[in-house]
Amino acid sequence: MSQLALPLQLADHAVFASFLDDGNETLVASLQDIANGRDGHGCWLWGGSSSGKTHLLQAVCEAAGDRAAYVPLSMIADAGPGMLEGLASRELVCIDDIDVIAGEPGWELALFDLCNQLLDVAGQLIVSAAAAPRECRIELADLQSRFSKLPVFQLNPLDDDARVAALQLRSRHRGLELPDETAGYLLKRSRRDMTSLYEVLDKLDKEALRAKRRLTIPFVRDVLESDTGRH
Repeated sequence: MSQLALPLQLADHAVFASFLDDGNETLVASLQDIANGRDGHGCWLWGGSSSGKTHLLQAVCEAAGDRAAYVPLSMIADAGPGMLEGLASRELVCIDDIDVIAGEPGWELALFDLCNQLLDVAGQLIVSAAAAPRECRIELADLQSRFSKLPVFQLNPLDDDARVAALQLRSRHRGLELPDETAGYLLKRSRRDMTSLYEVLDKLDKEALRAKRRLTIPFVRDVLESDTGRH
């Protein structure tokens, strides 16, 4: 899929097939509809840190292909609002971490212009944030009005059973088997947010491939203790 004129790439794991939709089935189904070009203007997606917002926006773009553009504001905000120019040529624009530019007049005006351009060509806009639109500190009233018309979805956090299932889903997507007991061990020995858990899983994947080992508890314990010993 095409990107902005920056070295941005979608993560290879950020697809719908590797996202556990437990408790978020309606949201994921709606995003799949948008990715497939169904009618609608898009949506506003919000949730806490490490809840999966970036994964889902990138999954939408992966599914939509060249019709879509992924815009990670946390990465490009310093480059200025000119980065949004020309995006309305895409049918679907996914803007990640809009909180980053809330209250910035130049950015807010540029986003309002983009909203209008997409509206003129029946394009779609997906926005992610840490909070609902009314709590996002957008100061431009016209932009607030535009965002208020988008369907709003909150990403529900995963409980411990769902965290285990999410780790196992990601493992299967990588061609790994993560037994229940090993997944439970990881949950007890690592930070519990999904970003941290996935980072540990990435490391275990590399070490298991290098050592030609399965993800048993003793192997995982050795890798985690070795990593701790280097810090």
